[in-house]
Amino acid sequence: MAKKARMTERERIEALCRREKPDRVPLWPCFQGIGFACVYTGTSIADAYNKPEVSLAAQRKTCRDFGWVFTPCISYAAYGGWEFGGDIKWPSGDYAQAPTVERFPVITEDDVWKLETPKDVSKAGIIPIQTEFHKLSSQERLDNEPWNVFVSPGVGAFNTAGMLGGPEKLCKWVIKKPDVAHRLIRLATDHMIDMAQYWYDTFGLEGVLPYTGEAIGTNDLISAKQFEEFVMPYFQEAHKFILSLGYKHIWSHLCGEQNDNLPFWAQIPYGDPGFISIGHEVKLATAGKYFPKEVIVGNLEPAIIQVRTPDEVYEATKKNIEDGMAQCPGGYVFSPGCETPPMSSVENIKAMTRAINDVGWYD
Repeated sequence: MAKKARMTERERIEALCRREKPDRVPLWPCFQGIGFACVYTGTSIADAYNKPEVSLAAQRKTCRDFGWVFTPCISYAAYGGWEFGGDIKWPSGDYAQAPTVERFPVITEDDVWKLETPKDVSKAGIIPIQTEFHKLSSQERLDNEPWNVFVSPGVGAFNTAGMLGGPEKLCKWVIKKPDVAHRLIRLATDHMIDMAQYWYDTFGLEGVLPYTGEAIGTNDLISAKQFEEFVMPYFQEAHKFILSLGYKHIWSHLCGEQNDNLPFWAQIPYGDPGFISIGHEVKLATAGKYFPKEVIVGNLEPAIIQVRTPDEVYEATKKNIEDGMAQCPGGYVFSPGCETPPMSSVENIKAMTRAINDVGWYD
């Protein structure tokens, strides 16, 4: 017999913020599957990123239909290239998931020393679109919507720096010309701080959740020692500034292979509590060990959702939920380990919701 819910999705997240157990594990997909939401609702993925009203409606309907936590946002991992003066390519075709950098603002080492942070962040790159989007999203607060403004102060400094000249170039400079790499990361950090101030000035504290992330600073690209020097201190600085503005929680996505970096991620402040989103490469038990006071968000492998059968998705989701409930002492939220693949079948998405309603209840 199905259990009867005592809480809304919003109330479940609010309980976790008070360090209490909700009635059931929340289902909060990473960036609520922006691309999937547009495919599901019959709009183009490009519209998810440059038509705020269309994107918001698609996200709202998708989260409602599948029982997801709704935190409306427009963002992309290639953030920085366009915002610092380069060009991006909007997603198109069946399998494009997000904008990509088409022309980097940095080509040569000399360009690094000439580069400056955007003088007016309100006009930089995607920021005007994000601002318009959140002026719309902030007008309502639904029962599945713990925050109605989910904004990034520039993703993560190392990630943004990689989008200024390209990840390969940044990684080479980390080894051969560390002063150049530090210069790029310094600019990206200053921009994060400028953006945090901008979002605070524009939307204040109520209903706002800042998020950060890191996809380039993985152990597939840099060593843990390099992470300690080129990533951790800049994240510490940016997060401390965000929290100093009065925000109580930061949601941070540790994308990809981060296992050797976890001792350093654990030295970064995230709030009280923070939300640590992990990829499938990091086991839930490992995340629970390093972040015992934070809420762990994760971490079903997105490829499973894309290519497996509904029964396989159900069983993988069930295993993830059981592990998360048992191994994350600071709290647990079920989510794919990164954004939901846009071309996932509706049956596979429903299988995740079915699994969480079957086994995700606390006594």
